[in-house]
Amino acid sequence: MNAWRSDGVESTEVMMETVEQLVSFQHVHVQLNGGAPWGFTLKGGLEHGEPLIITKIEEGGKAAQCKKLRVGDELVNINGSALYGSRQEALILIKGSYRVLKIVVRSNHM
Repeated sequence: MNAWRSDGVESTEVMMETVEQLVSFQHVHVQLNGGAPWGFTLKGGLEHGEPLIITKIEEGGKAAQCKKLRVGDELVNINGSALYGSRQEALILIKGSYRVLKIVVRSNHM
């Protein structure tokens, strides 16, 4: 199937790239130990009409040391609780993690 840009030009490449992006992700399971700070920053959320995205990983922090998380990963689960997109919900679950934080992210970094 071909797509048409607003200027009338056929755009098969754009369509294929989008399909690849949709199917080329994986769920990455991470366990961080030792308590806060966990070493990553989140942005977005249902309140902002965006997915919860990791925007920063602190050098030398627990998130960086695990070597599985990347900037741009989408947070989808915290300690076994599926997230429904609220940043506030995510922060409550993260702050409630005393010694261990288990998260699942949707990543397109293979």
